[in-house]
Amino acid sequence: MPANLTFDSLKAAVANGEIDTVLACIVDMQGRLQGKRFHARHFIESGWEETHCCNYLLATDFEMTTVQGYKATSWAAGYGDYVMKPDLASLRRIPWAAGTALVMCDVLDHHTHDLVPHAPRSVLKRQIERARAMGFTAYMATELEFFLFEQSYASLFDSGYRDMTPMARHNVDYSIFGTARDEPIMRAIRNGLYDAGIPVECSKGEAEAGQEEINAKYSDALDTADMHTIIKLGVKEIAQQNGASATFMAKYDHRRAGSSSHVHQSLWAGGANAFHDPADPHGMSDLMRHYIAGQLAHAGEITAFLAPYVNSYKRFVVGMFAPTKAVWSLDNRTAGFRVCGEGTKSVRVECRIGGADLNPYLACAALLAAGLEGVARKLPLEPAVAGDIYLAGEVREIPKTLGAAAELMSGSAMLRTAFGDGVIEHYHRAALWEIEEQNRVVTDWEVARGFDRA
Repeated sequence: MPANLTFDSLKAAVANGEIDTVLACIVDMQGRLQGKRFHARHFIESGWEETHCCNYLLATDFEMTTVQGYKATSWAAGYGDYVMKPDLASLRRIPWAAGTALVMCDVLDHHTHDLVPHAPRSVLKRQIERARAMGFTAYMATELEFFLFEQSYASLFDSGYRDMTPMARHNVDYSIFGTARDEPIMRAIRNGLYDAGIPVECSKGEAEAGQEEINAKYSDALDTADMHTIIKLGVKEIAQQNGASATFMAKYDHRRAGSSSHVHQSLWAGGANAFHDPADPHGMSDLMRHYIAGQLAHAGEITAFLAPYVNSYKRFVVGMFAPTKAVWSLDNRTAGFRVCGEGTKSVRVECRIGGADLNPYLACAALLAAGLEGVARKLPLEPAVAGDIYLAGEVREIPKTLGAAAELMSGSAMLRTAFGDGVIEHYHRAALWEIEEQNRVVTDWEVARGFDRA
């Protein structure tokens, strides 16, 4: 679905004083929005054409550290500029920020004005074009889980993230009464996002104390990724405005369930779901079977894009609804890949591997690349796995660590062909840096375990 502002309607809103600020945003490696706040009059005069940013924005970590070892940029290369090119089709109002609109930008090379290959939006666009060349439009949706806390971001930071108090005191999964305490914030989130042109369907309590889920309508892959990033922004900013905080960490506490971002997917052609075959017992077309087979064949190779941090792998715990096996099933939540809408026109595959910390552009691109590879090679689909898949024996497992996933990604001929060597090397370096940082830090667990026992 398109965003809710045209350039002409933006001009009119600026002229009558409704909008005075435009956020021009790119997506960084971590899936966060980075950019500039334009005075709206300057944006409609010239800023809409292009602006610039430092190219270190696609070569930093969570802390915005200038990580070395990237070929794309470095101190030696001088950290030059990228061009931020506004995608005016993505213009939308941001109702929770007074007088504000937002536009997503593509990242272009300063000299050639070509898309920067390793920019997350560029990576996904390349796979969307690949699908289009094969005659398909990729449709997707991401479910987003997160935790709400009573304390503000500032107070949690100052306390070292100790004694965090979830909004709910116990599991409120699907509970109407249990989530009523969160409702002032969740109502503001639903309404704010909807009025920003994001078709929110619903929110619900999730399977842990203080955990919530929010869902937006199925859409084309690029729109889905754009909406995903804006949903995260909206959740955090609206929580902040209410003196609370939210986290999309995959696992904020080893005693709690993790937060996922399940990705629903199908390919469409001629205005219809090409995954649907009414003659099939499960409503699955041969195309859908090949697509799932491709994702299974390359599941280990794409995991680093679904679980990009050391913390991501803490989520894969038996019995907490995060999968541990990369197999497919029919409507079974213990599998890495679940067929939803079996026998209906809405039949689709849901990847349950990704955490809420994923970058939606990279995750959707990796899933699409693997699925299209299965379609191109007409890979046969292995039998579905049933029952408690946590207990399944000799079946394909999800990589257990970021290091293992990163090496599979780096060695993937499929991903190198689909994304390009430079893109894979860029994100392999990001994974290695994450591991290096984790390895050098002394954790609370180590101190508590060894202080008087070592």
